[in-house]
Amino acid sequence: MRKIIKKMALILALAMTGFCSEVFAQQQITKFAVVDTARVYQAYYKNSTAVRNYERKRQEFQTEIDNVTREIQNLHNRKLEFDRKGDKANSQALAKQISDKTAYLTEYTQTKNDELENLKKSLQNNDAFYKKLYSTIQTVAQKGGYSMVMSLQQANAILWYSPSVDLTNEVIRELGLRL
Repeated sequence: MRKIIKKMALILALAMTGFCSEVFAQQQITKFAVVDTARVYQAYYKNSTAVRNYERKRQEFQTEIDNVTREIQNLHNRKLEFDRKGDKANSQALAKQISDKTAYLTEYTQTKNDELENLKKSLQNNDAFYKKLYSTIQTVAQKGGYSMVMSLQQANAILWYSPSVDLTNEVIRELGLRL
């Protein structure tokens, strides 16, 4: 009787093992990855005319902002000298110039930041680039056996990730770009 119970227990154990193996074989382990789309975007466009134009304008605007800021600082320094000497007339004249230049700088900065933002959006909304990007991500993900790829730019849902799941470099290479 004991032998029969042992045999039945062994058969049951083997059956359960087979059943569990079948269940686990049917379940797919989800493998995910992340891509830094901003880095891919930068690699893709770094040598393009549009990006060079954007960077040139950004630098021109910054140079003007720096120049006007220096002018305002020089006017402040001159005003302090007039204040120390008690020359109220010249001090007030410089205060007016400072106020005018500060208003100009504020308006210039806002206008140029808006202009740069519009240029940046037009670069980022390039449908041909994004179609190619998503197609490339799909190819890289399928080759790597990934079932999900998340963008680091929407990282509010990512609390932690291992750098080993970052496909950014592979996507850049697959697009034929240099890192």
